[in-house]
Amino acid sequence: MAVLNYQHYDHMPLVHFGYWTELLLKWAAEGHITEHQARTCWDGSDSDRELDKLLGWDYCWTCAAGTNNGLLPQFEYKVIEELPEGMKIVQNGNGLLEKVRDGAVSIPATVGTLLTGREAWENLYLPRLQPDESRWGGAEQVKRRQAELDAVTGYPVGMFAGSLYGAIRDMLGVENLSYLYADDEELYYEIIGTVGNLCYQNVKSALEAGARVDFLHFWEDICFKNGPLVSPAIFREHVAPYYKKINDCARGHGCMFTALDCDGCIDKLVPIWLENGVNIMFPIEVGTWGASIEPWREQYGRELRGVGGMDKRVFAQDYAAIDREIERLRPIVDLGGYIPCPDHRIPPDAVWENVQYYCDKMRREFEAH
Repeated sequence: MAVLNYQHYDHMPLVHFGYWTELLLKWAAEGHITEHQARTCWDGSDSDRELDKLLGWDYCWTCAAGTNNGLLPQFEYKVIEELPEGMKIVQNGNGLLEKVRDGAVSIPATVGTLLTGREAWENLYLPRLQPDESRWGGAEQVKRRQAELDAVTGYPVGMFAGSLYGAIRDMLGVENLSYLYADDEELYYEIIGTVGNLCYQNVKSALEAGARVDFLHFWEDICFKNGPLVSPAIFREHVAPYYKKINDCARGHGCMFTALDCDGCIDKLVPIWLENGVNIMFPIEVGTWGASIEPWREQYGRELRGVGGMDKRVFAQDYAAIDREIERLRPIVDLGGYIPCPDHRIPPDAVWENVQYYCDKMRREFEAH
């Protein structure tokens, strides 16, 4: 919190964003962790915190309590069609039809959706996107959870605030969502409004019930290597107001920071998010095309903070490569309002000792500022 407020801090927080399952299993086979730890390590789990101590991390950036902002209930996961060579068409919980291959870990190909038009929207989706106390737990559960969080010192408390456009992409797929704007503009805006209102009601209800958080966290992933998967003009007019509404509500309850997780080239959406209360960008994809917070800070000033931008590829190299990466990060850290973090999950080629070396050296090099 001191870093994000441009204040003196006793050491730079050492944060990560989790691991590929394949990496965890490799580390278990090498004897660094147990197989149980490998199979039960997810963001904020007991095993995740155990790995933090072994490797030297402070915490996982996305260890945030949250509300259920998705379809409730989700659709049944089922196999629609078996194809040759281990391929199959499946229906996932969001109603997307995807082509998958057994054992593959890449993003599956979308081949269809149950959201085929207004009738499907009103009968299958709209009833599953209504505000409900079960989505945020009710006042008593919020109080119990808050007591648990208050007992843990030294960790920021985050609240997952949902997804205002990425969640819609996950129900339609990129192509179908793009076509919907042309085919049925009224329905397109209605879906945006329904999802935005649900996220707002969840955050508002949880905060009014007594949740006290240090930051909100949104997930989107609505950009690719050349820019947004949505028109910035449409995004500004129809999606951004819900960011503002949610963030204004959070500010009224003392939460001054909002982080936004969006992969890809986000430059055209950054000013829209910033204008509507999102003041922490995550990740900052240095490994893909050399992204950095520096030009954003120069353009938008100190209101824009960042988490990410550490080139995790050095974990597969050697100590010298890690030393060079830490030196590259030094002037960016000196800007203030910035916390280095490996972008995305740490991949299977990472070497255990290299991650330990990075954590140890970062702790010594950025002890106080």
